[in-house]
Amino acid sequence: MSALDTRTMTTQDSDRSVLRKLRRGRPLRPGRILTFVGLLVLSLVWIYPFIWLVSASLKDSSEIFGDGLALLPEEPMWENYARAWTEAGFSSYFLNTVLITAGTIVLVVVRSALAGYVLGRFDFPGKKLLIGVFLVTFFLPEGYTIIPITQLTDQLGLLNTHAGVILGLGAGGQIAATLLYAGYFRGLPKELEESAKLDGAGPFRTFFQVMMPMAWPITATVVILTFLFAWNTYLLPLVFTLSEPNLRTLAIGMTVFVGEYGQDWSGMAAAAVLSMIPVIIVFVILQRKFVDSIAGAVKQ
Repeated sequence: MSALDTRTMTTQDSDRSVLRKLRRGRPLRPGRILTFVGLLVLSLVWIYPFIWLVSASLKDSSEIFGDGLALLPEEPMWENYARAWTEAGFSSYFLNTVLITAGTIVLVVVRSALAGYVLGRFDFPGKKLLIGVFLVTFFLPEGYTIIPITQLTDQLGLLNTHAGVILGLGAGGQIAATLLYAGYFRGLPKELEESAKLDGAGPFRTFFQVMMPMAWPITATVVILTFLFAWNTYLLPLVFTLSEPNLRTLAIGMTVFVGEYGQDWSGMAAAAVLSMIPVIIVFVILQRKFVDSIAGAVKQ
């Protein structure tokens, strides 16, 4: 028997041994069982409010509080969704929110990536001071900046417009996104830029055709964070659309269900479910890249 045949038989025996172990499975130890049960309980506690919200959206307002913690409605009331979408004006609020969120994401990704590229790849006088100023502004509450942002937007003639809300949300510091890009670009080899330069690419072409495609995991993270921020923000769109109710976003539209003498809880629950669906879809699509970028940051 040749040496090749011997190695082949040894490999096959090893594969059979691994298969037998997989078929038998690992024994369930008490520690693993307790861990599984604990994680299952935590998952149920975490997901229960979302299930309750969906259940409440299919009930009457009196049934929501009369049934306590019961989840199954006596008779599903799908008209709550129709009322929220048409009568409460959530169809227009939804479109406003999509436009504002999409514009904010584009603005934040482009400007944060450009700023992060400069901070991560180039050395210049005052760089550390600039990063320090960025970090200080990171902790400023939104309420401290709403007045100057409103004044600047008004002077530009963009108050009570979609463009004004987008500019107000996306043209701020966005320090977290900028630092994420800076950290990623700092770790890329310099040979990439040198190769692009030899091919005749200028700075902008190198950035958009070489660097940005490689930073896709960071871009996915920034898209998710910016999407959540722009989709759920309340204060700035409220101030910017006080005199234009037709420009309201979903977050502001929730106030429609709060009246002087009571609240339409079932309609509000249906509207909340409608506003959550795009968030879930975006996260499901980009979650893999989001996890990869976080894992890469931890390794670095």
